[in-house]
Amino acid sequence: MESVHELTDRELLTKHAEGDEQAFAVLVRRHRERLWAVAVRIMADPEEASDALQDAFLSAFRAAGRFRGEAQVSTWMHRIVVNACHDRLRRRKVRPSTPTEGETLDVMANEQDVRSGSTHDHASRTETRIVVRQALEDLPHDQRIALTLVDMLGYRVEDAAAILEVASGTIKSRCARGRSKLLPSLAHLRNPPHPRDVTSERGGANPS
Repeated sequence: MESVHELTDRELLTKHAEGDEQAFAVLVRRHRERLWAVAVRIMADPEEASDALQDAFLSAFRAAGRFRGEAQVSTWMHRIVVNACHDRLRRRKVRPSTPTEGETLDVMANEQDVRSGSTHDHASRTETRIVVRQALEDLPHDQRIALTLVDMLGYRVEDAAAILEVASGTIKSRCARGRSKLLPSLAHLRNPPHPRDVTSERGGANPS
């Protein structure tokens, strides 16, 4: 007999809808890490992200029987997580808090440093995250979520479009407009001043 762990996502969802007590738990374990990444990026607060994720899992648990099969199960689950996050933000009017050191916030502003292998001290990393989060919060909602999925989480444009139920061209347009608006706020993070320049700006004198 085939193990429940060997079933496809769609088969697991069908089994769950039919009353299997293990199927949904297997489905959650299979996708939880990626769904958590989406929630914590949108909410920018681990506790709020955890609550939103629980809301989403409960919604998916109840809605399994209504799954139409027009998208992949993983896409359907991502969509539910995104909606749960948005509902919680609207309901509680949550402003994202300052990310903690432990969060995986490898955002656009420090991608270049990560790729080059350079490191920053704690204060620099914290400042970068605050600046990036504030800049993202200033974007229109549709641009922010598109950038979160594509630039911050690495989803393909086509996958982000499926999650948000819009055309791929719409995602590209939203990302382009969002990046254009972010650039002035984040340019100084990509091109930090040279230490000598900082010394000069502060009136430091050259050693004699």
